[in-house]
Formats: sequence, C-alpha cells, structure tokens
Amino acid sequence: MKIEAHHSHLNGEEYLLVHHKQLWDEIQEMIAGIDASSCRREVAHERAVRGKGLYFPEDLRKAFEAGLEACGWNDLRDASTVKGPLARDVSEFPAGIPKRKFQSTPILSPNKIDFVKDRVAFEVVLSPSTFFVSDLFAKPLSFYVSDVIDVGVAILPTEKLERTMALDVLSYERGIHDMSRRGRSVPAVPLVFLGVSP
Repeated sequence: MKIEAHHSHLNGEEYLLVHHKQLWDEIQEMIAGIDASSCRREVAHERAVRGKGLYFPEDLRKAFEAGLEACGWNDLRDASTVKGPLARDVSEFPAGIPKRKFQSTPILSPNKIDFVKDRVAFEVVLSPSTFFVSDLFAKPLSFYVSDVIDVGVAILPTEKLERTMALDVLSYERGIHDMSRRGRSVPAVPLVFLGVSP
C-alpha cells in the first residue's frame, strides 16, 4: 500500500519527525510492505466490480495488525478505577463502612487504542463514519489527557480505495473535511492522518 495523502493536526507530523523519526520511518515502511491485493475478494452479486473484487475492511485491518505487531506495537486498553454514579455512591457511604474495596477495584474501560509504541498511538480507521468521533477524537484525547500518549497516527482509506470496499467506511477526505469544520483545536491532541490506497 502507499500513502496518498497526509494531514498534520496540531503539529503531529512535526512532533514525530523531531522526537520519533525512527518510528515515523517504521510506520511508512510498514504501510509500504502491506499487500492490499491479498485483501481483495470476488463478490458474485456486485456486477459493477465482477472480475475485480472488493477490498474487505476486516482483511485490511488484519494486514495492518500483522505489520504493526511484527514491529513491536501493542494494543492498549484503559484500566481505570470505578467512576461515575457508583463512585458517587461509594463516597456517600456512612463513616465506618470500608470504601477501600470499591475505590481500588479496577474495571476494564471500553476505551481502547488499536496500537501504542513509545507513547505514539496508532489507529486503523476502517469503520463507518458513525464511529469517526470515537475513533479519532475521543479515544486519542482520553489517552493524551491521561499522559499515556504524546501523538496519534490514524490510517484511513482514500476515496479511491473506499469506492472499492465491500462496506461503507469513512474515507480520508471525508474525515479531514469533517474535522476541519470543527475548528483548529478539535480534537485537542496532536495527530497525523494518513490516506492510504493500494
């Protein structure tokens, strides 16, 4: 695969070039090493693409995951303590009732970054546009504010690739357009968006 376009949000690319040049080169080499043709399958009922096949997001995701894992990247889930209504209930217990048990009980948060290495997050965004805010705004910002990451990298298919995919996914162009409408400071975390195609 190749990087067709890229966008640096809040100097994300500049941060990588200065602080993680080797990691930035590793990301580019990993993307170049992915064979997109292995993620293309024939779909009998799609006459418009018969003989060409369609790219399947789950196959592309597996290819990216294999490339990242081979380079030593790992997924990261936020394990946090009890929050929200339960935390308020615990804090309001009468004196003498042990709160320690509840306050230190870790729960597994649904907040998860696809891959992290050396405080750099990596998201493979091959999902419908309805998940855009979660994948590209909420998750990286949560880990950035928690001082777990310094910058994030997000891979999105270009419109050219999106048109040949089996499912409707968010394209790089639509993602950048949607983000630019929200203003310069949203999300408030340095990010690099990469538009990829075969």
